[in-house]
Amino acid sequence: MKWKISNRKKKIINRVYKIILVITGFIIIVFNDVLGKIEGFVEFIALYFIVVFITIAYWIFKQIKSILRLRNEKEKTELLHLKSQVNPHFFFNTLNNLYGMMEKNSKERQMVLKLSDMMRYSIYEGEKDWVTLKNELDYLKNYIELQEIRYHKKSDVQFNHNIENPHARVMPLLFIILLENAFKHGLENLEKNAYIHVDLTEKENEVQFVIENNFELQQIANQAGIGLKNLKRRLALVYPKKHSLSFDVNNNVYKVTLSLNIQ
Repeated sequence: MKWKISNRKKKIINRVYKIILVITGFIIIVFNDVLGKIEGFVEFIALYFIVVFITIAYWIFKQIKSILRLRNEKEKTELLHLKSQVNPHFFFNTLNNLYGMMEKNSKERQMVLKLSDMMRYSIYEGEKDWVTLKNELDYLKNYIELQEIRYHKKSDVQFNHNIENPHARVMPLLFIILLENAFKHGLENLEKNAYIHVDLTEKENEVQFVIENNFELQQIANQAGIGLKNLKRRLALVYPKKHSLSFDVNNNVYKVTLSLNIQ
């Protein structure tokens, strides 16, 4: 019968082992004079330092191995991304062909143009660490205009923005998840009187994104899907202790407020 030790138990054993080594070393240093008179003490000291040396060498080896593994994974990810660039070029060329075949000033032609711009932004800008607020703002505008063309129903969609520094940098594709949810869980399901109100402001390196929409009372107002989980994770990684994200549900109104310190 083989005994399996969990990773958690292995970590505990390693910590206990290191603590024992440290305590032993402390005792040897403090009580060196007394212990030196004990028979076999010199051999013990030699064995102790051999064990310490092996432990340190093993730790260094693990660190180097971990660094090499992460570098290898990064290179594989970059390679996969480069391979994925083949398909976007095909789609862009197809969309451009469709755009040229459509009548000027038609809604269909506008949709193709907006869709092409959004795809280009999400693929090429979305892989960057930072983008300007202006670029992110233009992306949101394109999305709203595309959705307004797509939905054949009367609705109240407002996008107010006041940005002092359009070149201020933020994480790309940060607000689109909240905007998509507002259309998906609100306007898309409402027959009439649907509204989405969006406010994006930036002042002195403080960014605030507020979005409010109504929804059907019969619909379960649980929007904590994969998109929101990913957003929370990205915020925690990129803006630790520099952001706040709050949700408020009042009757048939859903409101989200995202605040960022981008300094």
